[in-house]
Amino acid sequence: MAFTRAGILIAAVVVLGAAPPNPLVRARQLYNQQQYDAAITAAREARARPDLADAAAVVLGRAHLERYRTASDTADLAAARESLVAVDTARLIPRDRLELLIGLGELLYFEGHYGAAAELFGAALGSAVASDGTSRESVLDWWAMALDHEAQDSGDEERRQIYARMLRLVEPAAAGDRPSAAGLYWVAAAAAGMDEFGRAWHAAIAAWIRAPLAHGPSTALRTDLERLVQQVIIPGRAVTLPPAADRKQAIADMQAEWTAIKELGLRR
Repeated sequence: MAFTRAGILIAAVVVLGAAPPNPLVRARQLYNQQQYDAAITAAREARARPDLADAAAVVLGRAHLERYRTASDTADLAAARESLVAVDTARLIPRDRLELLIGLGELLYFEGHYGAAAELFGAALGSAVASDGTSRESVLDWWAMALDHEAQDSGDEERRQIYARMLRLVEPAAAGDRPSAAGLYWVAAAAAGMDEFGRAWHAAIAAWIRAPLAHGPSTALRTDLERLVQQVIIPGRAVTLPPAADRKQAIADMQAEWTAIKELGLRR
């Protein structure tokens, strides 16, 4: 989904009234403000201090990954790899370990190792739950995106198994009166990936209506749902109709129904 691809916040401790933050805290603050060039400069400064070096390397690697995500400069990917693999994990506090795990997952994802990336994001999910809702939302989305890529590179039987695995985790995340936006989207996408287009259709409609209740930007969720419905679900439902059915009329009917649902949902 588009709404979490801006990255995951890095924990920064700020003490009101204290002296100017050390370079590590400053690097984290700049990262969270999406000022990645400045974050890299501050993280390099912090990395020169032995007591901050390993935590700073995590921030440095993550900032390079964000620059790679936006500019696709392979030098950033190489710099991220160099920083992250050199970290001495014994010198990290638990939150930094989580951020390293996420960074390594992103590194594998960008290098095309989607199945392995999904395993790392899956391992990070438990810690993200104990951390904060924003981190869990982002990690859940990264995990599902990695599985989605893995599924698309697999045969039909394995593809359905991968999406079934995805559903088992995203369905609980999409439940309740404060559902995960990523969970809402991936329930519909996973159902479509299993060729269950009827379920995907109903899940997409429900997700559109529930978007204002979700944890995560409802506008971005609805943008992703619109793309999924138009490019995957409606064509998929049309293909599964009986041979004698008028597919062109069926598509027009689904388009009209979807438009009516959107108008209803946009009132909220």
